[in-house]
Amino acid sequence: MSVTTEVVDGHIAVITMSAPPVNALTVDDWFAVASAMDAAGADADVHVVVLRAEGRGFNAGVDIKEMQTTSGFDAILGANRGCYAAFKAIYECAVPVIAAVDGHCIGGGVGLVGNCDIIVASDRAYFSVPEVNQGALGAATHMARLVPQHLMRTLYFTAGKVPAADLVQHGSVYRVVPPEQLDATALEIAAVVASKNTQVIRAAKEALNGIDPVDVNKSYRFEQGFTFELNLMGVADEMRDDFAGTDKSAQRKG
Repeated sequence: MSVTTEVVDGHIAVITMSAPPVNALTVDDWFAVASAMDAAGADADVHVVVLRAEGRGFNAGVDIKEMQTTSGFDAILGANRGCYAAFKAIYECAVPVIAAVDGHCIGGGVGLVGNCDIIVASDRAYFSVPEVNQGALGAATHMARLVPQHLMRTLYFTAGKVPAADLVQHGSVYRVVPPEQLDATALEIAAVVASKNTQVIRAAKEALNGIDPVDVNKSYRFEQGFTFELNLMGVADEMRDDFAGTDKSAQRKG
């Protein structure tokens, strides 16, 4: 995984994630995203951030294979802490964050995007929280920021997916464009934000967070508690083994 930051036009920080083949992030990757976002927000010359990805899809969530090939509980604890740190860093970034989403945005990817301030997507992008298929819970907090309550519940219980084009009508995705226009569109919107007085924009970001009806940090942390319960029951481990094609039973017995 590499997380790089490039400053465009003096005031736009473009943070790019790259974790071949599908952008499923390891524990270290999640913390790297958090660090890059913290650094961008702390830079007075940065007026806005664009979060994007290279390769196949925007984000495939946590690296379940890493979790199932790591002894003990270090990987699941690390993934939960890393996701929490990354989501929190985006939400609390001192400047607006624009997500440029292409292809799949799954699980933890929805957590990243759901905490962004503006979302643009390609016409082949889709969003999904298939956590129930892996015996976990999480990112419902963030999916609920993208779709109405009952649609969120339907997507959550069925592990279904919703295309980006459908989210335009809900007002969560600002614009859907062909993939080849995605980066340019995100930068175009970023340039408008960057042209504003950065002190005013930073104050506006803090003010908007302050009037949010849901505390996303506490809400997501609440969800994570159920993931830990399912893991202690053994249910989550078995489901992740099935998904990753691994067998952790020997480790559990040891």
